Amino acid sequence: MRSRPNILLIFTDQQNANMLSCSGNSYVNTPAMDSIARRGIRFERAYCMNPMCVPARFSLLTGRRGSEIGLVNNVDDHIDEIPAAVLSGAMGWRLRQAGYETAYGGKTHLPKGLAPEDLGFETISRDERDQLARDCADFLSRDHEKPFLLVASFINPHDICHMAIRDFAETEQEKRLSQPDRIELRELDEALKTPPHLSEAEFFSSACPPLPDNFEIQTDEPEAISLMHARSPFKRKARACYSEEEWRCHRWAYARLTERVDEQIGQVLAALEANDLVDNTLVVFTSDHGDMDASHRMEHKTAFYDEAARIPLLIAGAGVERRNAVEYALVSNGLDLLPTFCAVAGLAPPATLEGRSLVPLFADGAAANWRESLPVESEMGQMVLRRDYKYMRYYQGERREQLIDLAADPGETRNAIADREHRQRLVELRAAFAGMFPTACDPYSRRGGESTK
Repeated sequence: MRSRPNILLIFTDQQNANMLSCSGNSYVNTPAMDSIARRGIRFERAYCMNPMCVPARFSLLTGRRGSEIGLVNNVDDHIDEIPAAVLSGAMGWRLRQAGYETAYGGKTHLPKGLAPEDLGFETISRDERDQLARDCADFLSRDHEKPFLLVASFINPHDICHMAIRDFAETEQEKRLSQPDRIELRELDEALKTPPHLSEAEFFSSACPPLPDNFEIQTDEPEAISLMHARSPFKRKARACYSEEEWRCHRWAYARLTERVDEQIGQVLAALEANDLVDNTLVVFTSDHGDMDASHRMEHKTAFYDEAARIPLLIAGAGVERRNAVEYALVSNGLDLLPTFCAVAGLAPPATLEGRSLVPLFADGAAANWRESLPVESEMGQMVLRRDYKYMRYYQGERREQLIDLAADPGETRNAIADREHRQRLVELRAAFAGMFPTACDPYSRRGGESTK
């Protein structure tokens, strides 16, 4: 039994794929995360199942689309109950079947108030920050008779959410989230501090991240984006009212909050090494979804833009043959991690799961036989990804169909749906869409909405 590796799954909240120094971002320093990439693989084309908290986390821990239970945003009061077969097949229970000790610490934010115990885990920490790192280190220092699966769910860089909420608080919920005694606001204010040795001019000229290349609003942007903003007034106001300097400060704080959680992750990785567990532990790092980070004059998530939907995925350790590798295969952390863990634990993945084990990608040469298309869903609509294209259909508004040529337009600055040169590709993508989304899961046929936490 001990020949099977331990599994350490670390995930953050609201960290997009570019928020890593190992991905080439020179405005953030993430040595702990980078150390995982150096020892293994960085998946460059990894996406969440849904760029919103509750459905993304549901998928991460069950391997299923949220739409299977009618979950496409953070609203769950229309869901009567979650089927027992879904819960019994969740990550914790599956690994327990293989004889693993399963432990969970940190943020949950799951539908219907689910706790880690409902998914087959023992809770070892309810903290989401520094104490979580210490509790995970304590867990790693213990003697374990069985191989273990430890999930460490950190809150940051999610505290960036509170910048626009506080700046433009209007609803009662937004005002409640903006109370100065909240730890999120204290962390945010610390992240917003500028280096004391720099003048304001020096800060903006040398330290503060510049605006992204795709800062401006997309040409012919789907109306679904503005309708989404209308449901959360602070988002609409941030887009309309933030100055370029304020957007750059938002990016500065987002980077500092990412560095904050990287320090906490570093404590967990140091404990792994101190207890001689590195060689026999598969380490997986990812995030539930991203953040727009000023692209298209937006913050928060929900949209299909890569900043919100593409996430970091780093895998290293036991069974991973590649070192300091970058993999471009299309993968889904919401669909593929559970089948991967089943394979690592010696279990056949459940036939009901549509994801694929990533284990074949741990060695060179396997990506040639990988999937061609990947589904992503949102409260706004549904999307099919291919290597160089994104095809979307939205539930509401004008311009409901959208095509992005990622090779020619990686910043997603225009809708290529009417381009003559893409006609054949559009036919293929529409067919792939019909196969991946035989039915729509439109939240506006009943109700829609979200919460920010």
